[in-house]
Amino acid sequence: MRKIAITVPEFFNGEAAAITALLRDGGYWRVHIRKPRASAAQIEALVSAIPAGLYPRLSLHDHFDIAVKLHLGGIHLNHRNPVAPACWEGLVSRSFHSPGEISAATYDYAFLSPIYPSISKPGYSADFSRGEIRHAVNDRIFALGGITPDKFDEVEALGFGGVAMLGCVWRVHIDPAAFRLQYITHPVDGTSMTEQVEKALAGGCRWIQLRHKDADTATLLREGKEIRRLCDRYDAVFIVDDHVELVDAVQADGVHLGKNDMPVSRAREMLGVRTIIGATANTFDDIAAAQQAGADYIGLGPYRFTTTKEKLSPVLGIDGYNDIVARCTAAAVRLPIVAIGGIALPDIAPIMAAGVNGVAVSGTIRNAPDPTQITQEIIKRIQ
Repeated sequence: MRKIAITVPEFFNGEAAAITALLRDGGYWRVHIRKPRASAAQIEALVSAIPAGLYPRLSLHDHFDIAVKLHLGGIHLNHRNPVAPACWEGLVSRSFHSPGEISAATYDYAFLSPIYPSISKPGYSADFSRGEIRHAVNDRIFALGGITPDKFDEVEALGFGGVAMLGCVWRVHIDPAAFRLQYITHPVDGTSMTEQVEKALAGGCRWIQLRHKDADTATLLREGKEIRRLCDRYDAVFIVDDHVELVDAVQADGVHLGKNDMPVSRAREMLGVRTIIGATANTFDDIAAAQQAGADYIGLGPYRFTTTKEKLSPVLGIDGYNDIVARCTAAAVRLPIVAIGGIALPDIAPIMAAGVNGVAVSGTIRNAPDPTQITQEIIKRIQ
């Protein structure tokens, strides 16, 4: 099955190399460069950093003059650019949002979307049936919207000639080894946030969440920048709690949102698909809704009563974890789950046996006589 990758709207470091890898080693037929807010100079700089031998497999959604100038292989018509240049001799593609549009237009190939609920646009889903799709599509139509590898067989059976993907291509991969233990900061007298974090990192923790309720913005910025430097030194993931607006300022890898924080879907709109977004959950329905909204992982809890969080949801215990994980498996909800809430060293083995992917702790490490040693012990028990 032919695969097309569509770029994210924003630029990122290493993007030209990532596009090159998709075309050379990733099995992609084409890459569409779609950056509606970019200038012509920005688009040309990106394309120029890609080997010229791959130009025939690139399509632009804007600034068609660059496609002509650099002899690219394709352009994609849209409401911003509805007509091909008079001199254009390459491929022409376009997008359809209902099966009825397919037969009424000229194109070399086209996208029909959304086939499944979109990954990059939470809440965007189809209002046409599978029967309509089978009747209308042909081998020049590519399925777009919520496409993941597990859906390839169904897409092919519907009659599509290939798939086009955005969110699935660029979404940040969560490293299972880092995810297995997460340390969440908490303000206490006598030790700074960075001292807490460095001891956990020295013990092998590779996922840090900065949680400092009631701190002002200046304090969070200072702490966030210090923790970012520590996480870079240890090659660890850095997440901020709640404060979506600070993710870019402290160069965090993502944000964790509580049930009363900003909606996941809104955070995804603001941060894009290349930022990790975690969501707090207390029930299976919470998890299913978070997946639909675009979350990357779930913090499921509380396991037991904890003093580090106000307005605590109902305690789950082992039975709660067993039940919710089983329901996720049955419903094919595949978000990684980290258990949270009052977890102590003896709890780790039974919690992991329930099928979660990791544990998040705060006081168990912070209050230990030797935080580094207890971190190492926690990792051993997880393994």
